[in-house]
Amino acid sequence: MMTSCQEFEVTVHTSPGPTCGTFSRLWLNLIGSQGETPPISVNEGDLHLHPGSSCRVRVSANAPLGRLVLVRLRLEARTGFPNLDWHCSQVEVCRLADGQVEEEGRGGEGSGSEDPETQVFPCNRWLRLADGDVELHNGKLCLLKDETDEQLKELRLRQLQHQQKLIRWCKFVDGAPHCVDLNSMSELGPNLSYTHKSPAVNLHYLKGFIGRAEAWASFTELEMFFAQIANQNNMAKFIRAHWMEDWYFGHQCLNGCNPLLLHQIRLLPPHLSVTSDMLRPFLPEDSSLEAELQKGSVYLLDYEVLDGVPANVVNGKQTYLSAPLCLLHLNQQGQLLPIAIQLQQKPGPENPVFLPSDPGCDWLLAKIWVHSADFQCHQLASHYLRTHMLGELCCVATLRQLPDQHPLHQLLMPHIRTSLQINYQARVSLLAPDGVFDKAVGCGLEALPVFLSRASARIHYRSLCVPDDLSDRGVDKLPQSYYAQDALRVWDALHRFVFSWVDLYYSGDDLVQQDSELQHWITDINTHSFTQESGFPQSFQTKAEVSKFVTMIIYSCSALHAAVNFSQLDFALWTPNCPVSMLRPPPQLKGAVTEEDILSFLPDVNSTCRVLTTLTLLSQPAVNYVPLCHYKEAVFGDGAHRRLVEEVQAELQAISDDITERNSQLELPYPYLCPGSIENSVAI
Repeated sequence: MMTSCQEFEVTVHTSPGPTCGTFSRLWLNLIGSQGETPPISVNEGDLHLHPGSSCRVRVSANAPLGRLVLVRLRLEARTGFPNLDWHCSQVEVCRLADGQVEEEGRGGEGSGSEDPETQVFPCNRWLRLADGDVELHNGKLCLLKDETDEQLKELRLRQLQHQQKLIRWCKFVDGAPHCVDLNSMSELGPNLSYTHKSPAVNLHYLKGFIGRAEAWASFTELEMFFAQIANQNNMAKFIRAHWMEDWYFGHQCLNGCNPLLLHQIRLLPPHLSVTSDMLRPFLPEDSSLEAELQKGSVYLLDYEVLDGVPANVVNGKQTYLSAPLCLLHLNQQGQLLPIAIQLQQKPGPENPVFLPSDPGCDWLLAKIWVHSADFQCHQLASHYLRTHMLGELCCVATLRQLPDQHPLHQLLMPHIRTSLQINYQARVSLLAPDGVFDKAVGCGLEALPVFLSRASARIHYRSLCVPDDLSDRGVDKLPQSYYAQDALRVWDALHRFVFSWVDLYYSGDDLVQQDSELQHWITDINTHSFTQESGFPQSFQTKAEVSKFVTMIIYSCSALHAAVNFSQLDFALWTPNCPVSMLRPPPQLKGAVTEEDILSFLPDVNSTCRVLTTLTLLSQPAVNYVPLCHYKEAVFGDGAHRRLVEEVQAELQAISDDITERNSQLELPYPYLCPGSIENSVAI
């Protein structure tokens, strides 16, 4: 056998960020289909891994490599220098001279002539000493069955085995989706951590009230406080001006920060103590309750998930929760008006049904109780469970079951990567002892596991898929349901994008069924998520099923999160519109409440300000956010992927322009962000 030396020019690119460089020594091997080169140090002499630098070295192979398959990198600390992580953007390998192999009775791969002149091995991640050997493939996305080299099949398996040791499941509360098992943020590592760059936030006027563990002295004092903190917020000012009006109560059910609970009914709940005669004054003269139910113009808010949930003790005072039922009617002018409110689930003489014809303070207080119940459900179910916990669930399963060569790994991770850090921070701060829920919210630490378990049991897959959810709740055709209109358009755009992406890799449904990595992924999700009665697909049989499920994840972690998160401060700044806790129990009779009494139900000054401080921080889009479907990852700029991305970006921009135009024509402020302002992923 006679072998000539094969030579390669290898260029290692350090990413341009100011902290991307390192002092450590970098070792590199080239791995081919027939062999590998010995390790060579990349940054010796005057070659350094500075931010934005490129280090070029010659690599010689004295034995046949065959096709170039992988590049292996490993960092080694230098004595006396700090151990700094290094961010590599990519490695380029150029074959300078073809080796020649002559072996009796054998030909084939030895010349390596199949290699393109230059191959690029994307990295785009942080490397640490603790990582040991890191192997880069050429960035081509494919299914396991389409891998042509055994080394690449083995790489996929090694990657998943490593991830399953590193990324482990943990139970936060019984009955709720599981989360990542972490003891500290450092365990996430740099590739799953991120820096949230927030704009400057003015908390000056809130901080001074944190020490006041007492009730508001008067509505005049509350209004003075509001005038200062909401000075620049036109949406909050509009809410303050109209919060007592029934039409705006209904408008918030459709277009507030929690537009997910209202649903159409054809039959009255048996435990709602209303009669046709009781509600006749609030219906058209020539109609009846039965006729309006049949017509589909009666809607319900039902907070039964709160029934019996233990209420918090705040500032040493017992707070109170209710589980209201609120009946609403769509009138002939297209307004959705509340027509009956029962504050507890069990009917009885001490649980009256409040009506618009009751004394003004009675009816207003009943609506305030609904707002308080809605705050609990919004924060813990619509926001935390349906966007944050769902995102983390899918992120953990993706890291454990889909290697980064899998096309769905690359499609999903930009939308769910940040959920691990965000949710861990929430569990050790907001939802922990001495956090805002413990110190200020009606659903405190004792309530959290009860509520989240119940809310999880009530989740159904259809409720997470926008077209199904809007249709099932009967809000898809309501003329003033702007959330529904916008959500459906964004979902449709995302679904077309996802389906086209799936279609690039699965030519038929049989390939879906045969993709073992995909099937392990959905199994892992089901094992650690909702009950079997939730309707989640237990396996994937068709491309359509995969496309719908992936669209659901992306929508929930981007557009839905924007809807339930970024407008919440607007609706909460005027405290009576969004009481975070209630300091007196629900009234058991009518005619006994005055305006001064209403004030005594509201949360204390420091509780109000604690929550508003938190919401102020949560409601700020990051300075460094990435708009929906504007991807930074290189794979999205390649060939067919680029075309799909450009198409969905254009469609989302058109939707954004239409929403902006419509909002400018409305007579009231509209809080939702256009798709162009929606982040790719959930963010604090």
